[in-house]
Amino acid sequence: MQSIETFLAKCVEMGGSDLHFKTDTGRAYVRVNGDLVGLDAAPFTDAEFRTALFQVLKINQIAKFERDLELDFAMEVVGVSRFRGNAYQQRGHMQAAFRVIPYEVKSMEDLQLPAACYDFIERPRGLVLVTGPAGSGKSTSLAAMLDRINRTQPVHIVTVEDPVEFVHDDHKALINQRELEVDTNSFAHALKYVLRQDPDVILVGEMRDLETIHLAITAAETGHLVFGTLHTVDAIQTVDRIVDVFPMHSQQQVRMQLSVNLVGVLSQTLVRRNDGRGRVAAYEVLVANSAVRNLIRESKTYQINSLIQTGARQKMQTLDQSLARLVEKGIVDQDEARTRAKDAPEFDRLLKLMREIPASPPPVAPSSQNPETPKAPPPSAGVRGQPNRPAFRRD
Repeated sequence: MQSIETFLAKCVEMGGSDLHFKTDTGRAYVRVNGDLVGLDAAPFTDAEFRTALFQVLKINQIAKFERDLELDFAMEVVGVSRFRGNAYQQRGHMQAAFRVIPYEVKSMEDLQLPAACYDFIERPRGLVLVTGPAGSGKSTSLAAMLDRINRTQPVHIVTVEDPVEFVHDDHKALINQRELEVDTNSFAHALKYVLRQDPDVILVGEMRDLETIHLAITAAETGHLVFGTLHTVDAIQTVDRIVDVFPMHSQQQVRMQLSVNLVGVLSQTLVRRNDGRGRVAAYEVLVANSAVRNLIRESKTYQINSLIQTGARQKMQTLDQSLARLVEKGIVDQDEARTRAKDAPEFDRLLKLMREIPASPPPVAPSSQNPETPKAPPPSAGVRGQPNRPAFRRD
């Protein structure tokens, strides 16, 4: 079997985002523009793959996999890219999936992040959530926002990730990146002590459980700008997910805390481009203005969507509005965008409105008089010989 590094290099060369090894069939697959493509390589056995993978893992990582049958890790192929890996087992066979993490952090302009994101990173405190299904580019968007802060603000940034994906160098900011089970034992453990490390900005790689979510909200409440991710598909579900994690007796208190500390939610999904040059992100943006905060406090999150639909002046937009704009600009296909829409009829309606040409005003009937000669106003009743003076005058 070829080395793992050789397979990873082929994946990057093909423009792939993920690489999968399936050892019971001895095949490898690359995800290109969202679709899996089989690699033309000699079949391999489970034992050959296990040997090849163990050559790129550390001794403690091998021991952890053999104990837990699960392993998250990060690795680098010098001159090619960084990768996030996950080793697991199915039907007694060892498998693995790798995600490509580019060396270069794309800018917010390159990703065409919504205008509200520029406001989010300027806030001195609060909670910013970036959400979306797995593989939707959440880490890329967060890396772009952190990179802008790193280059423009003299602050201390602390990240807690599993594993560390994009590596940031110090620019104007000081940045420390901590990896789970390498630099800390858990997200909750890291967040418990991060407040004593004098941070200004905190990134929580994934808000997985009640304790992590509670500590993230507390960090925002104590005057820090906190970024976090959730696997939710839209802004409303994000708010509900955070509240529902907590027991019933404390949910009202969480709603109060969230309504005060939430800055905004960026939800995203990837859509295949028309020109075949990969995929482009469509975004839903929720900005926590006073109306949104009131609805969160009053447990009326089902009404938030109407505020997003009409909140263009506050830089808000729904996912369907974003998809319709991408179709109107010719970037993505209408049928492709429709499959990603939350409400297909609403998406069709928005697209129809964008494509409508304003009706021209009805033609004015031509006047029988010469149009260049204005019609004289009727003379005012007045003293004879003086038509422009009033008929009487009050002294």
